Amino acid sequence: MDIKVRNLSKKDYKDLKNSMTEAYQGLGDVWTKENIVDLVDIFPDGQIAVEVDGKVVACALSILLDSQKTNIYDKYYAIIDDGTFEKHDNEGDTLYGIEVFVHPEFRSLRLGRRLYDARKELCEAMNLQRIIAGGRIPNYHNYADSMTPRTYIEKVKRKEIYDPTLTFQLSNDFHVKKILKNYLPEDSESMEVATLLEWNNIYYEPLSKSFSASKQTIRLGLVQWQMRSFKDLQEFYDQVEFFVDTVSDYNTDFIMFPEFFNTPLMSPYNELPERLAMEKLAEHTKEIIERIQQFAVSYNVNIIAGSMPIMERGKLYNISYLCHRNGSLDSYKKIHITPNEFKYYGLVGGSEVKVFDTDCGKVGLLICYDVEFPEVSRILADQGMQILFVPYMTDTQNGYIRVRSCAQARAIENECYVAIAGSVGNLPRVNNMDIQYSQSAVFTPSDFAFPNNAIKAEATPNTEMVLIADVDLSALKDLHEYGTVKILQDRRKDLYSVNLLK
Repeated sequence: MDIKVRNLSKKDYKDLKNSMTEAYQGLGDVWTKENIVDLVDIFPDGQIAVEVDGKVVACALSILLDSQKTNIYDKYYAIIDDGTFEKHDNEGDTLYGIEVFVHPEFRSLRLGRRLYDARKELCEAMNLQRIIAGGRIPNYHNYADSMTPRTYIEKVKRKEIYDPTLTFQLSNDFHVKKILKNYLPEDSESMEVATLLEWNNIYYEPLSKSFSASKQTIRLGLVQWQMRSFKDLQEFYDQVEFFVDTVSDYNTDFIMFPEFFNTPLMSPYNELPERLAMEKLAEHTKEIIERIQQFAVSYNVNIIAGSMPIMERGKLYNISYLCHRNGSLDSYKKIHITPNEFKYYGLVGGSEVKVFDTDCGKVGLLICYDVEFPEVSRILADQGMQILFVPYMTDTQNGYIRVRSCAQARAIENECYVAIAGSVGNLPRVNNMDIQYSQSAVFTPSDFAFPNNAIKAEATPNTEMVLIADVDLSALKDLHEYGTVKILQDRRKDLYSVNLLK
């Protein structure tokens, strides 16, 4: 499955019409081709589509309004001028949402959330004051005989009643600004009542305008995973999804699990020699990664799936997967194998060093021991890496300090962010995985734009928890140009160099 959030084009009308017809069966007319052509012409950035495997299955349409010139409390057809969109104002301060729909067959993918997030990012990038939209309350007809719209809305807010539209909008940080009567005359489910919803842009600067759509603040979510026994694979999946669900609720861009976080599944093979037990664990890897890919798409978050074993051509590797939220997949094989990994499991090292392009910049992946070799990180930095992710597994504090200290050094010398995530607890029925020591953290370069100790955030040691931290990519750009020291620029390449040999 390939998922893309992009601007709508005029060529998408056939897909759009089909999806909207399925989404709004029996509720009004679909947008005409002339409507869509007009919207794309007057405000192309405001027309957002979600494409799944080459077809548009969800869409959000918007115009710009000047809140000083337009009555935002007006009825829907007055706002859109019956489809002529004459109130659109390129100098407006308000993004007015005139449509959001998702094809019914794709609603389990939470595509509506992606559309709302894209609108918020557009609002911030254009330095608009707010997003305004009229919202249906399609479940109200079941309660209209016993309560007023106001009472119904208050009960939905308190989660005493579920409304498929309003509950979703409230969960996406919109608040009800006003109740609108006779908003959509054909909407019998909502009893012609709607809510005027508002999302305020806290970054709005009244005297500033910007049309840059690049995202600069990236939110990281690190899972400090408690090793525990699972009765079966489904229970393992339930635990993984619990963390994905929890962390994605904070609107994170990345979630990272630790190295070998799936080793509790080795428990049934504990009587086998270590190598054979690891090979048995590797048999689950394909299925596990497919499930985590589904989580990445459904919860709209990029997932670094820790690491797990994989067998290829008779060789056993330690591999990490980057599951993109658009459905694509990248992987990295651990290059440097520890003496114990070789002794007990016969693991071999990978041979590829590269950065990965994501919707939040260029990222690198290293696994545990790899971060103790500075040459690899330097090669990634030369390829444009902005964030380095390091899932790790350490049994003692000594091992942890090696990983932590080297990770901090990599952040400073490569002028990037480094995030590390490990496991805690114990596994009494899994040989060589019996105890864990961890303190997950996010490290920064060391200069005035960053924390004085170059630590953005760190978890409580040896406690299962999640760590949420924001990192600013624009601060890295400033550091490269105006830093107190310029490590990447000041290297003496006339004396030494680090090259990737092929």
